[in-house]
Amino acid sequence: MTTMTPAVRPANACFSSGPCAKRPGWTPTVLHDAALGRSHRAKIGKAKLKLAIDLTREVLGVPVDYRIGITPASDTGAVEMALWSLLGARGVDVLAWESFGEGWVTDVVKELKLKDARTLKAPYGELPDLAEVNFDRDVVFTWNGTTSGVRVPDANWIPHDRKGLTICDATSAAFAQELDWPKLDVVTFSWQKVLGGEAAHGVIILSPRAAERLQTHTPPWPMPKIFRLAKGGKLIEGIFEGETINTPSMLCVEDYLDALHWAKSLGGVKALIGRADANAGAIAKWVERTPWIDFLARAPETRSNTSVCLKVVDPAVAALPADGQGAFAKALAGLLEKEKIAFDIGSYRDAPPGLRIWCGATVEAADVEALTRWLDYAFALEKGRLAKAA
Repeated sequence: MTTMTPAVRPANACFSSGPCAKRPGWTPTVLHDAALGRSHRAKIGKAKLKLAIDLTREVLGVPVDYRIGITPASDTGAVEMALWSLLGARGVDVLAWESFGEGWVTDVVKELKLKDARTLKAPYGELPDLAEVNFDRDVVFTWNGTTSGVRVPDANWIPHDRKGLTICDATSAAFAQELDWPKLDVVTFSWQKVLGGEAAHGVIILSPRAAERLQTHTPPWPMPKIFRLAKGGKLIEGIFEGETINTPSMLCVEDYLDALHWAKSLGGVKALIGRADANAGAIAKWVERTPWIDFLARAPETRSNTSVCLKVVDPAVAALPADGQGAFAKALAGLLEKEKIAFDIGSYRDAPPGLRIWCGATVEAADVEALTRWLDYAFALEKGRLAKAA
C-alpha cells in the first residue's frame, strides 16, 4: 500500500453508470446533420427515427418478427409502458434483487394493485432462486441489476414453452450482454447506458407473443396516452416505424445514430460485449490481487460486466458502523472526483456502501486499469487518515 501518486491518469474520467461515457472519439461535431428545427413527423424526422430502429435491430440482432419502438421517459418509460399495457391477463411473478427491480414490484403491487402478484426477492449481491419462477404466469425482471452489479448468468432458466410473457428490463445489459431473444417477450433499455447516448428516450422491443397480448387484452385501468401501444384491438403500427407517441429530441436521435454507427463499425454487439468484458476483466484482475476490495456480487457467474459494484472489505473499515463505512467509500469517490480521475463512482443511494464503476463498451480498458492504481492510492490515503483518527 503506497501513497505515491500514480503516474498515469485515465484519459476519460467518466465512469458514471448513467448517463454513461460517450463513445471514444466523440465530439459535438458528429451531430452536425441533426434534423434541428424540423418536425419529427416530417419526412426527414421519420427517416431518422426509422433508421434508429433499423440499426438497433441490426446491431443487437433482434429477430425480424419482433417490433421495436422508441418511447418517452428513458428505460423507465419503456418498462412502465410494458407493465401498464400488458399485465393483468394472468398472474405475475416479479423478481427483485436491487433498487430498480424493487421499483417494478412497487408498480405492480401498489400502483396497478394486481391481486395475483408474487414477488421473489434477494438481498444485494445475490439472485432470487430462479427455479421458483412460475412461467405459467407473466414474469418481470431486470437482466442486469444496475445498482447491485448482479445479472442473470443466461436465459437457461426460462422455458421455450412458457405460457406467460417475460418482461425484461435490460437497460444496463443491452449492447453489452448476450440477450437470448426467443426467451424474451419484452425488452427495454435506454440509449444512455452502454452506447453513451443522451438521456430521456427509451426503446421497447416486443415479441410476436407480446404483440398478440396487446391485441387480445384490454387492461382494466385507465391508460395514459404515452403508454398506448394498441387501439381498438389493433397495434398502433406507426410506433414501430418511427412515429413516436410524443415529440423526441432530434438532437438525441442523431447522437444515438452516431453511437449505433460506431457500434456497427466495430462489428456489432459481439464487439461491444468484448469491450465490456475486457473492462470488467481489468477490474477483476485488480480485485484478485487487492485485499481491501471485493465484488458485491457473490457468485462470479452473476457479476455484471457493465455496472461493476464493489465493497470495501478491509478489516478496519468493515468494523466501522454502516454510516462509517459509507463515509469511507464516499471519501474514496470524493478524492478521485476532486483529482478528476473518476466521476460518479459512489454506490447507488439505496445500495450497500461501496463503489460502482461503469465498464460498458464506451469505456477504454486502459482507463479502467489506470483507475485501479488511483483507487489503491486513494485507499492508502483514507486508510491513513482513519488510523490517525482512531
